[in-house]
Amino acid sequence: MREFAILTIFVLSLSVASGQPPKRSLIISHLTGDFYIYTTYGLYKGNPVPANSMYLVTTKGVVLFDTPWDSTQFQPLLDSIKIKHNKDVILCISTHFHEDRTAGLEFYRRKGIKTYTTEQTDKISKLRNEKRAGFLIYKDTLFTMGQHMFQTYYGGQGHSPDNIVIWFDKEKILYGGCLVKSMEAADLGNLSDANVKAWVATIKNIQVKFRNPDYIIPGHLDWHSKEALTHTLNLIQQYEEKSSAKKF
Repeated sequence: MREFAILTIFVLSLSVASGQPPKRSLIISHLTGDFYIYTTYGLYKGNPVPANSMYLVTTKGVVLFDTPWDSTQFQPLLDSIKIKHNKDVILCISTHFHEDRTAGLEFYRRKGIKTYTTEQTDKISKLRNEKRAGFLIYKDTLFTMGQHMFQTYYGGQGHSPDNIVIWFDKEKILYGGCLVKSMEAADLGNLSDANVKAWVATIKNIQVKFRNPDYIIPGHLDWHSKEALTHTLNLIQQYEEKSSAKKF
């Protein structure tokens, strides 16, 4: 896979020491065909963490799946896409209400980009004072954009009450967001809004509905493995075993 950095990666130590957001670059990597993964960085428990998002180039324009986490990269992402593809971003869908998925929604809406979340995400975003989209998705929806089609799907609670995935049937791409854990992940990460008990059933619903994906994109860390769903189930099992052991 061809990979290139849009901006130079700065040294992190000063940012972390000062408690400021890490000054990382916007990194864009080619996935396959018209699909690209873009990564920005934010702080979680004082440490810099990469957040994976995706964009799709269509004949009608470019579609974003989730927004940059780092607010300094909202405009550079648009500029980079314009330079590379000579196309404008026309649509953005965020997969749950957390800041690493929704931070840029209002910025992009003001730019004239159609922004979407599910109705459930919007209700939580309103309560939590997170950024909100201009348009709502009320049920699992099939979108057609130029030569491409994709489906939003809510399989149940897990990382958050509202987490959805996006499926591209022709290319067999599953964009899992934070519901799906990277093979690099040693644990389930941020559980502040999680429903761990429901998470297993949600992942299994996805496995049944979208069989044999060629690409699985988790919300954080490395995204090259096709075993991320299985790894997520293993991490849930490990978490439950540890939780049970603490009770005795």
